[in-house]
Amino acid sequence: MTPFALMGDLPTPTLMANYNKVILMGNLTRDPEPRTTQSGLSVCKLGLAVNRKRDGETTTCFVDLTAFGKSAEILTQYCKKGDPLLVDGRLDFSTWEGKDGSKRNKLEVIIENFQLMGNRSESEDADSRTAPKDAMPF
Repeated sequence: MTPFALMGDLPTPTLMANYNKVILMGNLTRDPEPRTTQSGLSVCKLGLAVNRKRDGETTTCFVDLTAFGKSAEILTQYCKKGDPLLVDGRLDFSTWEGKDGSKRNKLEVIIENFQLMGNRSESEDADSRTAPKDAMPF
């Protein structure tokens, strides 16, 4: 019995629903790289290392991230290499032609929401790098 059997005769869907959501937690692999578009929009490029332990072995996945607007400004101001970060976003696939004429492509995560998870180093003054609550993008 299917879940829809109790609802009567429903039409069979012809299209599959699409869902593009990524949630990752890891450590920044480099300092944020801030930029500004010609229109004045803030953009921030980051790298995230996400570790996975399985059968006593650790593997690391390196993920490129991009943030826009206020999120980009906050990440640039309060994050640095090694800091833990929780991100919620979507996958984006880009293609372009390289300087040598070759086709290039890249899969990255566009940050929609994030949470600063604190500093990796406990010796730093946490208050000096804590974002004010009214500055958070969500």
